[in-house]
Amino acid sequence: MLTSVDTDLIRVLADPLRLRIVTLLAHETLCTTHLVEETGARQTNLSNHLRVLRDAGVVDTEPCGRFTYYKLRPDVLTALAGSFAELAETARTTIETDRKRACQ
Repeated sequence: MLTSVDTDLIRVLADPLRLRIVTLLAHETLCTTHLVEETGARQTNLSNHLRVLRDAGVVDTEPCGRFTYYKLRPDVLTALAGSFAELAETARTTIETDRKRACQ
């Protein structure tokens, strides 16, 4: 059985600024203003990256008055990590099987 890794999600998370945003949101829910302060990115650039993260399902929004807060969806990252864990387990099994075959 082949394990599938979400390559689109990997591309989304491969961008350094988006990965920084995800890392910040792992620690707390933040609004755009706070993310601009933390990352040093321009507001328009940051908003574009947040849209990509929203479209990929990595973050959710939470309106609060005139601000929109962003929070991480850990289930998406857990699923991606699970795919990599399955690949690692498959590799371990394959290595062990190959080692046994080589010694016969």
